[in-house]
Amino acid sequence: MKPDSDSLYRFVVEGCNVRGQLVYLDQSWRELASRHDYPPVVRRILGEAVSAAALLSATIKFDGALSIQASGDGGLRLLIAEATANGTLRGLARWKGELHDGRLTRLLGNGRLAITIDPGGNRERYQGIVELQSDGLSQSLGGYFSHSEQLPTRLWLAVEEQRVAGLLLQRVPEADKEKPWLDDDGTSADAWRQTVGYAETLNPTELLELSVPDLLARINGDRPVRLYRGEGWRFLCSCSREKVTEVLRALGRDNLDSLIEERRQVNVNCEFCNAEFSFDAVDVARVFVDDYHVLHATRH
Repeated sequence: MKPDSDSLYRFVVEGCNVRGQLVYLDQSWRELASRHDYPPVVRRILGEAVSAAALLSATIKFDGALSIQASGDGGLRLLIAEATANGTLRGLARWKGELHDGRLTRLLGNGRLAITIDPGGNRERYQGIVELQSDGLSQSLGGYFSHSEQLPTRLWLAVEEQRVAGLLLQRVPEADKEKPWLDDDGTSADAWRQTVGYAETLNPTELLELSVPDLLARINGDRPVRLYRGEGWRFLCSCSREKVTEVLRALGRDNLDSLIEERRQVNVNCEFCNAEFSFDAVDVARVFVDDYHVLHATRH
């Protein structure tokens, strides 16, 4: 196992207003991708989405989850990647037919891409719509930040069979206008442009295989970098029998009794992790018996 496996590293470039994150997903990626037999094109875009979700979630302070969602009428029908504040990941993709053209706009066709932030604690969700760009997911997400008056943000993503990796750079607001590295207009634009320029020279193999110190040295030249301790990531699905029970309860007793009569049991599969939850006649009766007890306990 590599020392940077399943870890996210935050860093700040000293002396200028550039910060970033590096993420490497190994076992977590393999567990996620193994849940379905994805074609290579779909596997690549899913890997990019998962690493991007981890990177973007690390740019905000919250207790919930950030997801990247895409849907369309092309060969790639659905794409979901979710990262939580607790360092867990899950994702899935649905597709139709054989896919060969890996360009995002071709994959999705008449599609839609969005970033959703669920802050947790029953607080209101936020969703931003991302304009699709044919160059790929990283370009589309970068364009979203540049057009939404948020911090200038750039992403680089790489995927292989056993590992995915991602680099995110952000230009943060100036805190002190009396610093010698600032340009005449009071910005650190040159430092930002140079760091982005160096990052543009990285190829996917380098992003996947360079050590964290070597990669940071590669994109920052002689500028010192403050590197923070790595944060662990893992694959974890939030499905549970209790959540499935709530879904079945919402369907109503009559509908479930009809299914039991027809099939003898109700099977529910989680598309994220392929877990199967089975309910026979006794289980279904218990769903509504429990509901009855909860209702009357509340009334009393």
